[in-house]
Amino acid sequence: MAIRQVIFAALGVAILSLAACSSSDEPILMHAGSETRGPDEFSIVPTRPLEMPPSLSALPEPNPGGMNRVDPQPRADIARALGGSPERATAGGGVDGGIVNHVSRFGRDTAIRDQLAAEDLEFRRRNRGRLLERWFGVNVYHNAYQGMWLDKYAELERWRRAGVRTPSAPPEE
Repeated sequence: MAIRQVIFAALGVAILSLAACSSSDEPILMHAGSETRGPDEFSIVPTRPLEMPPSLSALPEPNPGGMNRVDPQPRADIARALGGSPERATAGGGVDGGIVNHVSRFGRDTAIRDQLAAEDLEFRRRNRGRLLERWFGVNVYHNAYQGMWLDKYAELERWRRAGVRTPSAPPEE
């Protein structure tokens, strides 16, 4: 009976050792979304109803990655509601060129996603969690980054003390 228990224990240790070797070194940038299970109010976006074009022979060319006719276009809708020109409001694909130019005034790095994924992987390797968390593959991503979290209420109070108006924040109590 004791030999059978030793064999099962040795098999268990072998399986755990083999499972510990199955990790990927490919850097993957994790999604740092909310851990709550509540609904995501931004995941449901209403679209316009589908329309039959006046002529099927005059359909526009396909535009992969571009705007769809039934996609929401808030800038054009606001311009139309205020009596303006929707075409002018959405010129440039709806992207404000001034903002893009201002943000990229010191240059852009096209490989920024790869760089961030590699840095994230290195940071998570240094903060891998405790022994049992590593053995059982527990995701400690949020624990590793907890020291960098922003306390939104403390930050709101800091801005209010500095005299900055915060009209979209909850009112002061």
